[in-house]
Amino acid sequence: MSDLKAIQARSLEMAEYFVAFCKEHDLLCYLCGGGAIGALRNKGFIPWDDDLDFFMPRKDYEKLAELWPRYADERYFLSKSHKDFVDRNLFITIRDKETTCIKPYQQDLDLPHGLALDVLPLDYYPKNPAERKKQVRWALIYSLFCAQTVPEKHGAVMKWGSRILLGLTPKSLRYRIWKKAEKEMTKYGLAESDGITELCSGPGYMRNKYPIASFEDNLFLPFEGTEMPIPVGYDAYLNTAFGDYMTPPPADKQVPHHDAIIADMDKSYTEYKGEYGA
Repeated sequence: MSDLKAIQARSLEMAEYFVAFCKEHDLLCYLCGGGAIGALRNKGFIPWDDDLDFFMPRKDYEKLAELWPRYADERYFLSKSHKDFVDRNLFITIRDKETTCIKPYQQDLDLPHGLALDVLPLDYYPKNPAERKKQVRWALIYSLFCAQTVPEKHGAVMKWGSRILLGLTPKSLRYRIWKKAEKEMTKYGLAESDGITELCSGPGYMRNKYPIASFEDNLFLPFEGTEMPIPVGYDAYLNTAFGDYMTPPPADKQVPHHDAIIADMDKSYTEYKGEYGA
């Protein structure tokens, strides 16, 4: 198993490639979550964090899915669920095929089990309260039928309700439901909106409303000897999502939050076939 520093080094290498690709193709991206906080607080990784995640506006996110398979280095695989392939994520992941990082919820899947960089879309938040309620409902439906797994961390009602809904819905119908939900939740534009939200990060974050201006551009900050982009309105975003983000959490919370059955930054996942579920 690779240690935290080795995982951080590979994550940074992948993030540098990703940011350079976005620059080359005129796509807007920014670090989010712990990566953005680390850029501000530590000029690099939060010491106990082991990955970097990015936001992209929806239109740039969809362009990324088109451009990456055509122009990116084959070492980095873009994984995005579609009709014939479900990776149990709600968003794009970029995977380094020269590494191994096998997650418990994916160990039985046949996919490139390399270290992943998560890329999450941002969507408009409609002004009309009734439309906003519809958007959240569609986002919850999307979450269930895109991931096609039962959520374990959001209470018993959601867990058992999801289990019943998935159990009653044939696989042939699940894709149609998730594409319908995706279309409905992303249909709002600037004219009918007064905020930005994240619909693919789970039920907690999809309730958040951020200023549109916060994500109109990015700015680059020092990060582990290079520079990484964060949202130009980072303070409004991070305060809404995390509260007092410049104050580190208590010592007992300063632990990595990601698990892996196998994490090896020096060997490709192909060398571990037969040692996990796929």
